[in-house]
Amino acid sequence: MRSTATTFSLLSLAPALFASPVERCTDSCIRFGVSAWAGPLFQLTGTKLHATIVNGNGHTFNGQGEQYWDGLGSSGTTKPHPMMKIKSSGTFSNVVVKNSPQQCFSFGNSAALTVSKVTVDNSAGDAANSKSGGKAAGHNTDGFDVSVSNLTIEDSTVHNQDDCLAINKGSNIIFQRNTCTGGHGISVGSIDSDVTVSGVQILNNVVTNNDNGLRIKTKAAATGSTVSGITYTGNTVTGCKKYGVIIDQSYPDTLGTPGTGVKISVGGVTFSGTNTVSVVSGAKEVEVNCGSGSCTGTWNWSGLKVSGGSAGAINYSGITGFSL
Repeated sequence: MRSTATTFSLLSLAPALFASPVERCTDSCIRFGVSAWAGPLFQLTGTKLHATIVNGNGHTFNGQGEQYWDGLGSSGTTKPHPMMKIKSSGTFSNVVVKNSPQQCFSFGNSAALTVSKVTVDNSAGDAANSKSGGKAAGHNTDGFDVSVSNLTIEDSTVHNQDDCLAINKGSNIIFQRNTCTGGHGISVGSIDSDVTVSGVQILNNVVTNNDNGLRIKTKAAATGSTVSGITYTGNTVTGCKKYGVIIDQSYPDTLGTPGTGVKISVGGVTFSGTNTVSVVSGAKEVEVNCGSGSCTGTWNWSGLKVSGGSAGAINYSGITGFSL
């Protein structure tokens, strides 16, 4: 590997359209070199006065993740991440991102940003390689990591080995009409200390063959945080391998002793319209593991339909319109 590396950084002062692929690439249009460093591989930075308009015209960024993957993700060899850092308001669309070494997208927008028609293709990471000990080589390959407000992600596709979407903090976040395959599902969290998540809409997504379908996870040791206004509408989950819907306040454990320092508050979690969740044999339909007094208010789950596997358990009495 090279001893030094640097970010491909684009400062956008005007709308950008990637050139039409007159001479089509056989594999990719931008292929990054391989080096053990922190990353990111690509960064788009806007200005406070101008919204950025980027149309990738279907071109591909190839992170050569297969050269890094060892089945260990952040616990293994150093891998640049995120692959794509978007620090701009406006729109970012029509881009294919292939084989991210670790997490794919993160954001630093200071005003409204819409990401649309993006493909994250880490499907090659499903297979084992010579370094992964028989496990999937890709690991910690999150599609979209979100710690900002005023963000919409829509009409996009993710095939990976971790969360399709992970919201760690922020408000006014919309995730709609996306397809998530092979990873860990759509997640709020993991929630750490002293953060707020509110006003999140998860709408009309398709989640296929993921470990989890729809998940909220808060750290057992976290304090001073709140989660509220999480709404699921019109989502379809099939082939779920572990949990269809899971709300767990014991992270990093799964269904361990829950903490009480993160409040999932009034109007916290709502299922509206029709959300259908199907899990495989041996998986659980729904698990709710709240800490004592840390889940409050009435949660309307009348828009949730579950099937397959076994029922699971709910330890919070404030859920209405649904029972196992």
